[in-house]
Amino acid sequence: MNVTVQFVDGPLSEAPPLRVPGAGAIARFEGAVRPMEEGAVIAGLDYTTYDPMAAQELERLARRVLEEFGLMEVHVVHSRGRVLNHEVSFRLDIASAHRKEALQGMDHFIARMKQDVPIWKAAVPA
Repeated sequence: MNVTVQFVDGPLSEAPPLRVPGAGAIARFEGAVRPMEEGAVIAGLDYTTYDPMAAQELERLARRVLEEFGLMEVHVVHSRGRVLNHEVSFRLDIASAHRKEALQGMDHFIARMKQDVPIWKAAVPA
């Protein structure tokens, strides 16, 4: 049972698919910046993180989701700094024995991350 958490400056680059021996399901979610935020056209988002606390909270959340949903691995990468429209700012890879656990764990992780983890975003005007 493996968990990794990483912050990257700027947009995330392409990443190879996760491969975990024995996993029957590999789920990947990538969050991209939309060109509108709260009804206004934007050029992108500036992400600010309090790294020590954010990393600790993401790891704690990943371990909790891994345990609760019976997952095999959880890998999280989040941007900090400027990310322009259509660029990827968040990636979550989950491996599990079955699809249902992977998808439920992913949904739960993302919902809790948005509530609990100190990562803030500010719109970059167009």
